Amino acid sequence: MDQRALVQGASRGIGLAFVKELRRRNPDGTVFATCREPAAAAELTGLADSDTGIRPVQLDATDDRSVRRAAESIAAGTERLDLLINVAGLLHEGSHLRPERRLSEVDRSALQRVFDLNAFGPLLVARHFEPLLRAGEQPRFAALSARVGSIGDNRLGGWYAYRMSKAALNMGLRTLAIEWARGSRRITTIALHPGTVATDLSAPFRRNGDARRTVFSPETAAGQLLDVLDGIGPDDTGGFFAWDGARIPW
Repeated sequence: MDQRALVQGASRGIGLAFVKELRRRNPDGTVFATCREPAAAAELTGLADSDTGIRPVQLDATDDRSVRRAAESIAAGTERLDLLINVAGLLHEGSHLRPERRLSEVDRSALQRVFDLNAFGPLLVARHFEPLLRAGEQPRFAALSARVGSIGDNRLGGWYAYRMSKAALNMGLRTLAIEWARGSRRITTIALHPGTVATDLSAPFRRNGDARRTVFSPETAAGQLLDVLDGIGPDDTGGFFAWDGARIPW
């Protein structure tokens, strides 16, 4: 199938693994690989140099003009998108932004920064790429959420900004799924939990030798999540799914 896919946040980690796996599964297709600084993403640009089916595009999900320009650029190269996966997310940043362990560590600027990327970004991407998705073949729109964003599953507390932003993302996706289900061309919309993945995002919080926690490579995580996406249909729109296809409570 000549699948047209877009991976937002494709410079490294799971996003880059999605690009590779989508090309392996759909060698006749095209993957638009967006990230904030494509020129600085050496592995991604290296792949694109040797594979015309990978097309890097600049997109900063915290900048509305950047999202709009990316949508216009991609629309000039394709009339449709069949799959859009939002991967970009933020848990920690340098020494100034870390997951909060207690209320006294909550900071307004950190909350705004995390919400901007984790909750607002995917919704604005959806807004600007909606026309291309509506023209797609059985179009699907997915965003990487996290089990810690589940209100019903929260038993440990802490991580205020990350938990709240992912819960907000989930509500945005659920609301979007309801709106898009009313259209003539349905866009199946879901939230995905990848599990614990060996990336820079999780690195400071993975416990060495913790046999209770399965840690997936980015390649394994991307493959598992694409299997979930391949197995869903319009009746699953608005759902929250784990890497193994199990539903997660809101």
